Amino acid sequence: IGPNDRVMVCLSGGKDSFAMLDILLGLQKRAPVPFSIVAVNLDQRQPGFPADVLPNYLQKLGVEYHIETEDTYSTVQRVIPDGKTKCSLCSRLRRGILYRVASELGATRIALGHHRDDMLQTFFLNMFFGGKLKGMPPKLTSDNGEFIVIRPLAYVAENDLIRWAEHRQFPIIPCNLCGSQENMQRKMVGQMLREWDKKYPGRLETMFTALQNAVPSHLMDAS
Repeated sequence: IGPNDRVMVCLSGGKDSFAMLDILLGLQKRAPVPFSIVAVNLDQRQPGFPADVLPNYLQKLGVEYHIETEDTYSTVQRVIPDGKTKCSLCSRLRRGILYRVASELGATRIALGHHRDDMLQTFFLNMFFGGKLKGMPPKLTSDNGEFIVIRPLAYVAENDLIRWAEHRQFPIIPCNLCGSQENMQRKMVGQMLREWDKKYPGRLETMFTALQNAVPSHLMDAS
């Protein structure tokens, strides 16, 4: 985040995005550079979504916010058969909409709430199922070069966010579209990492450090 950046905080209603907004608001008060924040929620028209929770919360905080309404829920349900993972398409649709909204709001940074465990899961998902050594960087320029995506929680363990959410009593909104998919690959990889961490304390920290210490000359990519 640089001087006079306008940071679009993507607020889903989950613990991670609530914590990210909370931390950025705290940082804003003592940062060595001035920057503004606008919280954005994408209302995907999921049945039962409590549309009043986020506006009420943000109004109490006095935070500038924008609610974007797009019925991606119906699209995902129509395109993806029951029993198949819906997150990939949902994520792509959501990303495209958020990029458009960022442009309309004049945002110079797009802040996403991915944490350390998300980054490790993504690395193993790409390796196991995509055949790629590819992760999720804390700072990323979009493919068209127009946006810079930042992940302020990149170095934060999920367990710390769980405890912080309980302490701060965030009004968490569950994602029913994804939450019912108990066997999806990300959940299985997450469970694998938790079992490793329990059996071998410190392993997750070591693996996360490894993501920051790649040695391309000793890999097999011919390019």
